[in-house]
Amino acid sequence: MESVLEEVRTLVGTLRTASYTQREPLKERLIALSAGAVGAQVRDLLESMKRGELLEVQWEIEEVIDATAPKAAVPPPPAPVEPPKAEEPEDPNRPLTSKDLVMIYDDPRGLVLHKTKTGGERWFATQFDPQTRQPQTFELHPEEIAQLKQTLAGSPHWVLGSGVITAPAAALGRPPGR
Repeated sequence: MESVLEEVRTLVGTLRTASYTQREPLKERLIALSAGAVGAQVRDLLESMKRGELLEVQWEIEEVIDATAPKAAVPPPPAPVEPPKAEEPEDPNRPLTSKDLVMIYDDPRGLVLHKTKTGGERWFATQFDPQTRQPQTFELHPEEIAQLKQTLAGSPHWVLGSGVITAPAAALGRPPGR
């Protein structure tokens, strides 16, 4: 091994004074030594010797090191990206929770109306049971919804922004059509 490293030192010294045409055979020999059994030590020696050399000699040594440096492992291809799973559509018959409802009418005397957040087709009423004094919530049928809208039109207890019923123009003190 020492003889190989001594040969590298001699070749680099000769490379310093060699003409351009004489450099190629010297670099080929350095490449052969760097690819040999003690290649890692030869490359380390070339790296340390390179720092003290003239710029032209540094470039020649870098070419030798680049030509014999172990190739970086090719990273494995990225794992295929699975498309996001499509969310299952909500079951329309699942039990509703309070999170699924939005309040649209709130009469302090005991009537509260809710509709579903998505679609708003289903309406629910909550009233106090006079016998148990406990609130009871039940779903309203479409004909009951139409009747409630007509009966409660103009009531001040509709929740603003619910977009269900607005007070008739006469209740606001304006003539109809304005």
